[in-house]
Amino acid sequence: MLENSGYRRVSVLARGVDAQRYRPSRRDVELRRQWGAGPHQPVALYVGRLASEKNIDLLADTMSAMQRVNPALVQVLVGDGPARKTIARRLPEAIFTGFKTGESLARHYASADMFIFPSLSETFGNVVPEAMASGLAVVAFDHAAAGELITDNVDGRLVPPADGQGFIHAASELCRQPAIYARLGRQAHQRVSSLSWSRIGDRFLAQLIQVQGTQHAATHSTSHV
Repeated sequence: MLENSGYRRVSVLARGVDAQRYRPSRRDVELRRQWGAGPHQPVALYVGRLASEKNIDLLADTMSAMQRVNPALVQVLVGDGPARKTIARRLPEAIFTGFKTGESLARHYASADMFIFPSLSETFGNVVPEAMASGLAVVAFDHAAAGELITDNVDGRLVPPADGQGFIHAASELCRQPAIYARLGRQAHQRVSSLSWSRIGDRFLAQLIQVQGTQHAATHSTSHV
């Protein structure tokens, strides 16, 4: 829109992620043991508010379908909200951790294998780059952060918005293919490795310097007219 209005040299400054906090090395064997997950047992994670606007019904349907195709699956839900009791009844085997922040949240991300995020109400969705930075294979709709950051079958699974059955199918297929969700998780980490806040800051400074140089050149040129 800006370019169509005549603005020149327009660029996008990406959102960042705390790549020092969220990284695969935060994986915690003891935490997985507390979840009842063995070294090769898949863990599906959700992080976010447990409320209807987060498409919680689809989350429950998806986790249930994943459990049916892979009974070894461990389900972990981080967060709280008004729908917690309802989803707990639908997912009796799921582990509900409550609200987590800081280093504890980072360990929860990195100790899982897949990140299931069915929300369509996000303006961006910071949990998606956090999960990717932690090395998780993300299943999400082609919307907000996921639509911006994920290439389907390259560094995650991307589903057209509102295709609930497609979402369930993508997650169910993924949970029984450990080699694939491991590969997607590695690629996801690589995809967002350039989005650390230090790199975003460097780009912002470079853009300011470029603008300053352009303005100086324009002033210098004008003085000789």
